[in-house]
Amino acid sequence: MIRRRWLFASTLALFAAFPLAAQQKRVGLPGGAADTTRKPARVGMIDGIVTDSNLAPLGSAQVTVLSTSVRVPTGANGRFRITNVPAGEYVLIVRRSGYRPTSNIVQVAAADTLRVSYSLERAPTVLGAVVVTEQRLSVKLAEFEYRKKLGVGEFMSQADIEKRNSVYTTELMRKFPSINVSPSYSKSSMAEWFALSKRETGSPMVGACPMQVVVDNMPMQTPFNLDMLPSPRNIAGIEVYNGPATIPPQFAGYNRSCGLILIWTRDGY
Repeated sequence: MIRRRWLFASTLALFAAFPLAAQQKRVGLPGGAADTTRKPARVGMIDGIVTDSNLAPLGSAQVTVLSTSVRVPTGANGRFRITNVPAGEYVLIVRRSGYRPTSNIVQVAAADTLRVSYSLERAPTVLGAVVVTEQRLSVKLAEFEYRKKLGVGEFMSQADIEKRNSVYTTELMRKFPSINVSPSYSKSSMAEWFALSKRETGSPMVGACPMQVVVDNMPMQTPFNLDMLPSPRNIAGIEVYNGPATIPPQFAGYNRSCGLILIWTRDGY
């Protein structure tokens, strides 16, 4: 009798344990057995909204992630979403016809959603004379060539960039006599590279003179990590001005005392 009771109790224990075992196996689906070695996803998401200065949603604005091919339009409600973004630091640029563009640096965390909002100011409308002509260069590159002929500043054309065959844009910056490419380890053991005026030395975090970087007429944060710039294969031209006295009037303004770097991307980038 004691032996029968022991067998019955053992059988109940076996059946009681079976649903738990089955549940543990389903945790690893798809694939059958539980995957205890699976690592958490290293991607995140950017969810945002673009409005005007009165906080009215702006549709058809373009949100670009600098140094990537990502371009996302906003919907009629002004919202946009960028999914499967590898964790890291990025520059977001927001543009819409009739409004002043804006940009900022964002940090995307793994398995998290970054929520951002942008408010664009309406740009003044200036109507000039309409001239119809055959033009081989885009407006920005035609202006680049014009300033290059004036001989004020330092220039690197698309042909010059291709000839150098550099992998990183930071390498191109080292070729300009006015720029001191300097590292900073303030955030991590990995260096961030900044463009400092040759008139100053040291780190941009301790009072040196970081140069203003502008990409396609969009001012970047100062100091700006050069590793976040587009790759050389996507750049059509670079202009460098070593101080306020040499900067073209249309680019003069706040935060230009240490000099200015203009980056022009290739058409279609």
